[in-house]
Amino acid sequence: MTAVFVEMTELSDGALRAVRADGRNLVVCRAEGAWYALEDRCPHAFIPLSGGKLRGTVLECPLHGGKVDVRDGRPCAQPIRKPATCFPVRAVAGGLEIDLTP
Repeated sequence: MTAVFVEMTELSDGALRAVRADGRNLVVCRAEGAWYALEDRCPHAFIPLSGGKLRGTVLECPLHGGKVDVRDGRPCAQPIRKPATCFPVRAVAGGLEIDLTP
């Protein structure tokens, strides 16, 4: 397991934050009380998803409006057809532990 610790102050539900961990760009968010981490890259347009909007568990790409579910990365609206890369997250004292194991 390749886990990284990300210092994280409290994020409110629906909030996003771009972070860099272990050479990767990630977007960390809170949705419906749970933490999620995804690769900060739209599977369609390859631009940062951290500039998008989170509604419930669905993250909308800021460029074309495609949508992915942050729980599992599955596409929810075109033009996104491939899933986003998601990483397991665990809340620990002072931050989050994100498993970057491929």
